[in-house]
Amino acid sequence: MANAVEVTVPDIGGYDDVPVIEVLVAVGDTVAKDQGLLTLESDKATMEVPSPVAGVVRELTVKVGDTLSQGTLVALVEAEAESEDGGAAGAKDQGGGAKKQETADKPDGASDAGARRQGSARPPAAPVAPSPAKPAEPAPADAPRAAAASGREPDGTCALVVLGAGPGGYTAAFRAADLGVDTVLVERHEQLGGVCLNVGCIPSKALLHVAAVIDEAAHAADMGIAFGKPKIALDGLRGHKERVVGQFNKGLAGMAKQRKVRVVHGDARFVSANELEIGDGKGGSQLLRFEQCIIAAGSQPLKLPAFPWDDPRVMDSTDALRLADIPETLLVVGGGIIGLEMATVYRALGSEVTVVELADQLMPGADRDLVKPLSDRLKKQGVAIHLKTRVVEATAAKAGIACSFDGESIPDVKQYARVLVAVGRTPNGGRLDADKAGVQVGERGFIAVDEQMRTNIPHIFAIGDLIGQPMLAHKATHEGKLAAEVAAGENRAWVARVIPSVAYTDPEIAWVGVTENEARAKGLKVGVGRFPWAASARAVGNGSAEGFTKLLFDEATHRVIGGAIVGQHAGDLIAEVALAIEMGAEAADIGHTIHPHPTLSESVAMAAEVYAGTITDLYIPKKK
Repeated sequence: MANAVEVTVPDIGGYDDVPVIEVLVAVGDTVAKDQGLLTLESDKATMEVPSPVAGVVRELTVKVGDTLSQGTLVALVEAEAESEDGGAAGAKDQGGGAKKQETADKPDGASDAGARRQGSARPPAAPVAPSPAKPAEPAPADAPRAAAASGREPDGTCALVVLGAGPGGYTAAFRAADLGVDTVLVERHEQLGGVCLNVGCIPSKALLHVAAVIDEAAHAADMGIAFGKPKIALDGLRGHKERVVGQFNKGLAGMAKQRKVRVVHGDARFVSANELEIGDGKGGSQLLRFEQCIIAAGSQPLKLPAFPWDDPRVMDSTDALRLADIPETLLVVGGGIIGLEMATVYRALGSEVTVVELADQLMPGADRDLVKPLSDRLKKQGVAIHLKTRVVEATAAKAGIACSFDGESIPDVKQYARVLVAVGRTPNGGRLDADKAGVQVGERGFIAVDEQMRTNIPHIFAIGDLIGQPMLAHKATHEGKLAAEVAAGENRAWVARVIPSVAYTDPEIAWVGVTENEARAKGLKVGVGRFPWAASARAVGNGSAEGFTKLLFDEATHRVIGGAIVGQHAGDLIAEVALAIEMGAEAADIGHTIHPHPTLSESVAMAAEVYAGTITDLYIPKKK
């Protein structure tokens, strides 16, 4: 095979050990350039590994269930003979093999695109640096040609239009308006706030609080206080969730009005590099002409084809948050953050919950020690967890959704009142006709950007889920503010070193920076300080003794480069670790910072003292 091309896993946003959930081709298949060969699933998104060339698949080196990282060889493709215009065979340099060469000389394995977004303001003297956030997908080499201007009289004009009113979008619009930019905010739904506020982060946290109250009441008998079995009024529960969301819907609408941001509701698509057609869903539309644009169109739940999506008993995360009922039995497909949060809610409300996950642990990619306390508690609460298992077929029956499974741990129950599919999200970059503006959109819908959030078209920016992992609202808000400031003429660049991740389960799990998995994979010389919450009086009093705090330090500089917390309010506590990493703090800096006692926050200082060997709240024999 003289023209054999090695296809490797491209940059997948800094994730390692991501499982293969589907192989899309077979040996002997003819594939087109950029055609997907297999599908990977992280805890936040599902992504395909594309072929960098057109040709014939000669060898597949992976199978369903394997876990892959950037640079892993997945296939050999015999490329078509190079055409006169340098087509098929000449495309090799854009593929996985080329990417492996691009990153080989970088000490932390970060891609060129990631290095660009990292910027130049990283604190000095930290040879082991946390992985920066990176665009998930390199842009194609051949940029689309922008369509010519329509020549029509516009219905409106503006200096800046922001597409999407989620956390990134409304932040961008508000910041731009504060800087004096004439701004239009386009949102296809009735309310501002996007997925996070309306059908994601905020309503789920409201319901998780309810679940926590139910559990605390149930365990109060251990402290001498007995409550009766809770009576759940679904209308009241839905009303609570909607009031929480509605309060912030009104707040956002009010702030847009105060800032004189013009809000347009409709489905926007590019007409040219400076024009958008905004449909109102009723057959009408308006043409908006703009000088600059920020694309903040977000993502949507991935829907696996094995499920009968025309049956309302098959749910994505949006459906699950509607609380149509409390099913007697619930199958959660996907043991990532979203699936486990919803499992926590429905289990507390009374459903018998089963979780199936293709990987060999819950929350693939997270350190195993973080996941164990959660897994142990879920099992104790009666949640059935089946790892290395997948659903191969689901059919709608009168009595429920009948499922067949494949893997090492087949559930006894084969029929469920409802099924929640939570296997990640897919970006909306391909829904905007962005090619008519000349914007490069990858096969999977991601849009590549530089350190200022600019796309390949300098006056068009992109932020949030559709520029890559991690798909998190707090990442999008920082990107939105940055893009708005650049659009307003300020000289800004992405300089954030780390982005925290949080699972709002019980117990909560949070981590930031370098993980132990990552340190081992990269051969980093790190030291670990771990403080068990069983030695924290506040944690024991709160019933969170199974938790812990751990910090990772660069052995050469003693600077903190990563950390993780398991237990009550871990999501709140992890911010201190993120700040310490951003500031380049050493173990002594953290340990010598006086933390209030008794608090959960002092566990951060004590973890640093464990590493430094100065801890007095534990007895750790000195190494000989």
